[in-house]
This record gives sequence, structure tokens and C-alpha cells, in this order.
Amino acid sequence: MTLALPAVLDLADEAATQALGRAIAAALQPGEAVCLYGPLGAGKSTLARALVRALTTPDEDVPSPTFTLVQFYAGARLNVAHFDLYRLGSADEAYEVGLDEALDDGAVVIEWPERLANHLPRDRLDVVIGLYGEGERRQARLTPFGAWEGRGLEFGS
Repeated sequence: MTLALPAVLDLADEAATQALGRAIAAALQPGEAVCLYGPLGAGKSTLARALVRALTTPDEDVPSPTFTLVQFYAGARLNVAHFDLYRLGSADEAYEVGLDEALDDGAVVIEWPERLANHLPRDRLDVVIGLYGEGERRQARLTPFGAWEGRGLEFGS
């Protein structure tokens, strides 16, 4: 089914978070960003890993770039860079480690994009993953900007 954006999804388990990552990867185009918001442990890295693997290979090693800030991957259809900005001191640092170049060369997925403040990429999908209720169920709110507006995702059955 085509999911119209903006949307809110319940993510019942890790498999649902991975499925969302694959669906986003299928819709992602060159020059676009996916910005992942949420607290520690919400599932941002799980979604990012599934997105990268959907663009590369199912067994691609996708370590968290917390200390390196960025990892680059060559995909058959689209190159993707995975940024983790948790340790970033300023928005300028993201551009110093290649955010603009990564957008020129493919697409990016950014964890902790709030560190960019008002310097977010124009063409992006914001994904806010929140924990709620007993048992910490997950919910994702997807908000499109720029080229993502009017686009849907092929998600679910």
C-alpha cells in the first residue's frame, strides 16, 4: 500500500522499524536527506542500518558512526552517507566532514539532525521516533520537506 506523507506509524517491533527503513530507501533520491530524531534507544540506528542495507547489500556491515561522525556506502542505485551528529559541537562541523559533498554524491541519513539547527538540508524526510506507553512501544512521525512533499512510501501490505 502507498502511505501518504505526512504520516504517523506504530512500529510494533524491530522488524517494523527495519521495514520502514527499507521503504524509505526505496523512495530516496539523489540529493535528499532522511533526518532521524528520537531519544537514545528509540530505534534510529536500526532504521538507518536497514536503509543502508536496502541500498547496498543485506549483509553490509553498518557500524554506528558515533565516533567517526560519518560512514560512506556505495549502492547500486544510490550512494548513501550515514551521519551521526550526537558529538557535534556546531552545525559547521557537519559540513566540514562532508555533508554537502555527500548530498552531491548521493543521499544522506542523519541521526541527531537537531545539531544542525537551521542548517538542515532542504529536500528531506524528517522521521521522529518516539517511545510511548507501558512497554515503550514505538511510533514514527514522518514529515516531508522540499522534494519529499507529495511523495508516498510503499509500506506494509
